[in-house]
Amino acid sequence: MEETGALIRKRRATISTGKCVTLKQVNGRSAVNESINGHGDSGNIVTKRNVSDLPSTTSKERKKGRNVPSDRQSCHRLQESLLSSASGYRNYRGVLNWCVVMLVLSNARLFLENLLKYGILVDPIQVVSLFIKDPYNMPAACLVIVGGASALGVYTVLFLKLYSYKDVNKWCREMSHAKARSLARSLSCSSIPRSKGSGVDYQVSYPGNLTLRDLYYFVFAPTLCYELNFPRSPRIRMSFLLRRLFEMLFFTQLLVALTQQWMIPIIQSSMKPLEDMDLPMMMERLLRLAVPNHLLWLIFFYWFFHSSLNFIAELLQFGDREFYRDWWNSETITYFWQNWNIPVHKWCLRHFYKPLLKSGVSKWLGQSAVFLASAFFHEYLVSVPLKMLRPWAFMGMMAQLPLAWFVARFLRGNYGNAAVWISLIIGQPIAVLMYVHDYYVLHYREGSAGGGPE
Repeated sequence: MEETGALIRKRRATISTGKCVTLKQVNGRSAVNESINGHGDSGNIVTKRNVSDLPSTTSKERKKGRNVPSDRQSCHRLQESLLSSASGYRNYRGVLNWCVVMLVLSNARLFLENLLKYGILVDPIQVVSLFIKDPYNMPAACLVIVGGASALGVYTVLFLKLYSYKDVNKWCREMSHAKARSLARSLSCSSIPRSKGSGVDYQVSYPGNLTLRDLYYFVFAPTLCYELNFPRSPRIRMSFLLRRLFEMLFFTQLLVALTQQWMIPIIQSSMKPLEDMDLPMMMERLLRLAVPNHLLWLIFFYWFFHSSLNFIAELLQFGDREFYRDWWNSETITYFWQNWNIPVHKWCLRHFYKPLLKSGVSKWLGQSAVFLASAFFHEYLVSVPLKMLRPWAFMGMMAQLPLAWFVARFLRGNYGNAAVWISLIIGQPIAVLMYVHDYYVLHYREGSAGGGPE
């Protein structure tokens, strides 16, 4: 009886003090009295269960008498929402897939609308015939621009290559003969024949590189910067070569087809708004032109920097295949221009920017000079084929300077990357419409005005 009375008093004391859990010995095994609401009220419900069913508690918590909730009692914890920046969540793969699906559906709708409105306009034979009969009529004018720009591009590339060839040989000539022999760069031509099976690469030194074979190799190599010895791949991979060749042929046809079917109708329909200076309609035409223009630019980038340059490099066993870096992740305008065209970037850095720094020019002034030279070549490659001098490409390139400062100063991360993409998607169509408008006015309005009196 005394033991039973002590047990009852202990139980009442537990309820009155509001403790959540007490242990006692019942029939030789441990049991628990658990208070559901833990307030010590007379309405408390008391249940019994084995200790093994309870969550583990530390000895400090038991000593301090803390309330340790069970799994049934607690289902919340301190945490942020996934879309909050403080949550640290970064897995947006599903959102990226959704964006791709929406982009495909949107472009499919635009392309279907184009087909329903204009029909099938793709006809390579018609383009060739128009080009032969009337090279200044649309769409043959596009071929004039492309053909002229390609020819000028070849001359420009040859000029940059020969300039680099002259600079490197001048540096070698200024060095001592011993230092010239220590130039450890990859193999462009062998002045000493290789020993078969030896695995030893013999390096060319100045003036052993001054041969026609070495010069012709550099002229056709997919680089603008000359070296006495280029990295060479061990063999030509035929499967890789054929894949690149197929891509070149396929994307060439795709570029011509999309230009005929998508770009030219939009450009032709933009003439009247541009002539009337109808700003709302001009904005509408600009946005309509942005999607196909950007798609063509992306296809051209892959066709040239990946398919074509890799094809040439594989054919010549040229080992350095870094023709571009991850420009699509650019968070600043400067990073984009440094990584989307590596051959030109290396040439500007090696033969233009660094010599300016060595002459005492500041970094900011040197970067501005590089942009100025790039703006000149952009304008040169567009204005000469069109046979008209306009400042649009030059101004577009020089506008990159304040834009680069603004993005680097106020935008970072995803915001900076979005600003880079917007400048690419919107900036190019503006220049295209400006040149098309001026070309139209120069060749059509003046021609119609001159023929009016007759």
